Amino acid sequence: MVLLPVLGKLQHKRVVLASASPRRREILSNAGLRFEVVPSRFRETLDKAAAPGPAGYAEDTARHKALEVARRLHQKDLRTPDIVIGADTIVAVGGLILEKPVDKQDAYRMLSRRPPSCRLSGKEHSVFTGVAVVFCSCQDGRLVTDVRTFHEETRVTFSELSEELLWEYIHSGEPMDKAGGYGIQALGGMLVESVRGDFLNVVGFPLNRFCKQLAWALPAGDGEPGGQRDAPHGGEPGGQRDAQHDGPPPPPDHLLQLLDGFKASKAVLTACRLGLFDLLSGGAAPLSATQVADSLVVSPEAAARLLDALAALGLLTRSDGGYSAREATGRHLASRGPGSLRGLALLLDGPAWDAFSRLEATLRGARPPLAPGIPSALALDPREQDLVTHTDPETRLRFLAAEHGRSWLTARRVAATFDLSRFSSACHLGGGTGVLARELARRHPGLRVTVLDLPGVVDRVPRFQPAGDPHPDPGVSFVAGDWLQASPRVDLQVLSWALPTLPPSPALGLLGRLRERCPPGGGLLLVETALDEDSWGSPGAVSSLLDQLVASGDPTRSPRDLKALLRAAGFEDVRLETTDGGLAVLLATGGTGGL
Repeated sequence: MVLLPVLGKLQHKRVVLASASPRRREILSNAGLRFEVVPSRFRETLDKAAAPGPAGYAEDTARHKALEVARRLHQKDLRTPDIVIGADTIVAVGGLILEKPVDKQDAYRMLSRRPPSCRLSGKEHSVFTGVAVVFCSCQDGRLVTDVRTFHEETRVTFSELSEELLWEYIHSGEPMDKAGGYGIQALGGMLVESVRGDFLNVVGFPLNRFCKQLAWALPAGDGEPGGQRDAPHGGEPGGQRDAQHDGPPPPPDHLLQLLDGFKASKAVLTACRLGLFDLLSGGAAPLSATQVADSLVVSPEAAARLLDALAALGLLTRSDGGYSAREATGRHLASRGPGSLRGLALLLDGPAWDAFSRLEATLRGARPPLAPGIPSALALDPREQDLVTHTDPETRLRFLAAEHGRSWLTARRVAATFDLSRFSSACHLGGGTGVLARELARRHPGLRVTVLDLPGVVDRVPRFQPAGDPHPDPGVSFVAGDWLQASPRVDLQVLSWALPTLPPSPALGLLGRLRERCPPGGGLLLVETALDEDSWGSPGAVSSLLDQLVASGDPTRSPRDLKALLRAAGFEDVRLETTDGGLAVLLATGGTGGL
């Protein structure tokens, strides 16, 4: 029994399940795990469109649920929990994520959704459960967390469902608190024709995978990853060791993924460079490996290997008819569409890849390569390190495309952080293609937003307008100029990712100059990566930490440091919010301006 060694390690630990689901509670209780239930208060409002697929969305939600409970218990209780378990189950069909229905009509739409490619009736769909295990400790009164996430996918096929059967099931009330609108363990089982994978995963918790992950994360004789904790009551830590587990434990999945991850990155980046995702997306019919090879001018054998690898990574679907891109893959990795990240991929495959290939030399004292594909190097003084200094027009365009895609991922969260209705005009300094400006104008209809950036940027903005709309939005205008020298008189200045490469004194000087430009009642909206204990494991924070390995400048400041810096620059009222994506958004007002 894979769970028995785990139980021995957890018998003296405070284990908390951050879920009110009776099904998850039953699964873990039946397995013999002792735990307490503290339902998470996290509001499940993550942006599905910005998530890295259904599996990533489920993992992110589970992580937020578990961290919310861990932080709340640390503040409330005298004893910090040892382990907090969070989980989130979703159903995905045709690239669409289905969660719990809001009413009976919503349940009906889920079960019989049109078009046929997005319905459950008569179709195979995926059930994903994302699980987060948060190992907690307390150091000097501060909560320290180590978060491990994973997911399990199970494929479920429904029979063709008649209208009568559908409504009979819906009127039973069972679909209302279940992802995808059905519960396989009860009446919903009559809808299911076949199941491929872990049945308990569909019920709500992948017990088998959880046990394996926890067994590897908790070495025998130890109560937590990475170190020894005091044994309870003077006994041996973790209880008795099972004889069959003597010797070194197998390496955890996440460690193997880190060691092997560069292969997947290079495969995806190369596919982007070849234009593979353009070929397989947009509703086109599936293509065979031979057809792909002919289009990309590569060998059929190599094309087949690449296609199979990308399908295994979850980016493509493989059928008898050939290969096609999943909806999220086409939306983000093809060159078409406002959410395309292909420009970022092309820069990551060039300057960024080269920079990290020279990482050892950089760590030994070589000058950090300021690669334009690395986000933390994007905010340098435009007079010294801007895309305009690159003579290659193709490189300039790729640079701008990379920033456009990156901004698209974060703009919606930033624009929704604060109520900006008291401001009537704003200027995004160095605002690039205007993604954030458009989102601010859309979210706050009374706000007119100017984008101020260098001529080489503004001249290329039309290339990035939404399809069919060659002109900027009515509430957004573009002005060419150097924002370090001057900017339009507006109520609100907006600055994003401009501080990481600046030491404290120049950063303070820059913020001071912006404060002087503020009119009475004006302010500054500052956006940076949040790098503190609350966001340490977020994708944005991890990416920022890695960026710093090959870029010059000071380490990314914590939100608390940013707040202090703004106050030191003369802003009296500084409000701070951190977003789900690991961003720190600050609204600074007050003080005496110079305009």
